[in-house]
Amino acid sequence: MAGHSKWANIQHRKGRQDAARSKLFSKLSKEITVAAKMGDPDPDKNPRLRLAVKEAKAVSVPKDVIDRAIKKSQAGDAENYDEIRYEGYGPGGVAVIVEAMTDNRNRTASNVRSTFTKCGGNLGETGSVGFMFDRMGQIVYPASAGDEDTVMDAAIMAGASDVESSDDGHVIWTDFEDLADVSSALEEALGDSLSTKLVWKPQTTTELDLEGMQKLMKLLDALEDDDDVQSVTANFEASDEVMDQL
Repeated sequence: MAGHSKWANIQHRKGRQDAARSKLFSKLSKEITVAAKMGDPDPDKNPRLRLAVKEAKAVSVPKDVIDRAIKKSQAGDAENYDEIRYEGYGPGGVAVIVEAMTDNRNRTASNVRSTFTKCGGNLGETGSVGFMFDRMGQIVYPASAGDEDTVMDAAIMAGASDVESSDDGHVIWTDFEDLADVSSALEEALGDSLSTKLVWKPQTTTELDLEGMQKLMKLLDALEDDDDVQSVTANFEASDEVMDQL
């Protein structure tokens, strides 16, 4: 178990109000449908679906939307989605990973490549930046869940691999294959989490100034606006002063 990390995870600002909320609900619903279609439609028997439903509930996706997404997976005419990962570099040499679900690979690849090019980045081959990240489970709790020692003890008992605590809350890390089990154990000890998901955790980061951050955010926002894109992660960091100016 270790201390604090300065890196900024960039499943970043989902909160561009109503439009962003609607888009987020759509992405989470798609993940629920795919997870249910690939396994059992019962979340208790399907770890991926259980995590998808938990993440949807954490951002207040209505129960009827969740139920509808699960039922959609069992319909004979349900869409078939391919899961694809794109990798490349953004402005300032920042490494970027894009995860997508699509029913049309050519459309998605074309759109992602075009977005990188228009926003000053370069789309690379699969594997071109993936080695700079670790696939990890990330569980986030508010500061009110307990003090640093309480959360640390709960995380150790649950089998987590690391904890980062600050005034803003607690980030608990797990090996990606252990996320469902650790999450369930922590829920019994600490209650519901704010977020539970698989993420790409950067091994190193690239620090950007205000101009660099503005250029990078243009790329990340454009990628996240694509309906086929599920998540975008980049290995940047910036000072609090720069972030306050964005």
